Amino acid sequence: MKKQQITTYDQAVAYIMNVPKFTTKNTMEDTRAFLHTLGDPDRKLSVLHVAGTNGKGSVCAYLRSVLEAADRRVAVFTSPHLVDVRERFVIAGKMISRETFLNAFLQVYEALDWQALETGGGYHPTFFDYLFFMAMLIFAEERPDYCILETGMGGRLDATNAVNQKEIAVITHISLDHVEYLGHTLAAIAGEKAGIIQRGVPVVYADTCQEVGQVIRDRAQVLSADAYPLSKTDYSFSKNSNKNIDFSYVSRYYGSVSLRLPTIAGYQMENCALALRALEILAEREKRMAAAGELAAPLQLSPEILQKGAASCFWPGRMEEVLPEVYVDGAHNEDGIRAFLESVAADGHKGGRHLLFGVVQDKDYPDMLRRIVKSGLFDRLSITHLHSDRAASLDKLERYWQRIPESQWKNTHPLGKRWIPYWRRESRG
Repeated sequence: MKKQQITTYDQAVAYIMNVPKFTTKNTMEDTRAFLHTLGDPDRKLSVLHVAGTNGKGSVCAYLRSVLEAADRRVAVFTSPHLVDVRERFVIAGKMISRETFLNAFLQVYEALDWQALETGGGYHPTFFDYLFFMAMLIFAEERPDYCILETGMGGRLDATNAVNQKEIAVITHISLDHVEYLGHTLAAIAGEKAGIIQRGVPVVYADTCQEVGQVIRDRAQVLSADAYPLSKTDYSFSKNSNKNIDFSYVSRYYGSVSLRLPTIAGYQMENCALALRALEILAEREKRMAAAGELAAPLQLSPEILQKGAASCFWPGRMEEVLPEVYVDGAHNEDGIRAFLESVAADGHKGGRHLLFGVVQDKDYPDMLRRIVKSGLFDRLSITHLHSDRAASLDKLERYWQRIPESQWKNTHPLGKRWIPYWRRESRG
């Protein structure tokens, strides 16, 4: 690997996008060592760490929105991005500039041991790790009140888990995904996600499965970390109102708090409630620190702050209405499809629905399609090829479609069996 002359933002982005082609996964020791090489920027940050299978990005968004409603300055590192790689870095509600991106890129680039790399040895970060190092440098320079980090995949071995100290850990809904890397059972995957728990640091988790909850509680006990579950008894649906969801959250302080979410996605109730529970635990922790003289201004929450934060939260690509009556949802695995279908079933729409479906090849799209077909919620189904090297081909999708047994159809619409390949001969989505 030869060192290149990189001087522009576009060159930096092109380099990062090609990183997977010439590097392999590194160890946690490698990641921590390189953070140290960069000057341990993470030690300047108050980190809120989020892992899980589904809902990580949404929980990060709700954490940020409520903290900003409480007049705190927040930096967020999330993935993936939808259009611009800079979407992964948000400070005080704004995506970073191209200049900031380039400067951080070059700091990481120049810190690499190019003499070793050019002779076939040395350390080079992966695509995700490179962006994580950039985030740490950028955020350390900005010194926000809080830094929210979303894991990329897994938890225990994720680059974001290399930070020295966390204020709280949050684990969202866990289901089977990335099984080739994380394990083929819920318990195995939960063990990887629970790897973000740090000694003595509280963890808040979505308590949706006894098997998963037990793994998290056991890990927390080993590390003397208090574990706080959030279950469906902690929130309840009230009504859909003008493309909003009204629901109640059972606060640790204020009893039942009525909240409104600007979305039709029912699954966001759990994500919002999980974020609120985490912030209440964080506020309790900070009050104890303030009483001990370790913190000057602990986080202050109120029902009004919770309501304002929930109502102003926006996370793109999650049942997002991009045009009138046209919604986009990034349901990227079987459990995501389940949540998506539940939201569609409750949307109150009286006419027919048309679903445009695209998927990457390493997902269990046969099960996704089975669930969609059996739901009977759509009278037209179309396929498209995503603009990605990982995309499942139209031929594979059609072949599977043709194998779905007649008995699996639920013909609730007059066109219930209609299959319309979308852009059948196109290679772009």
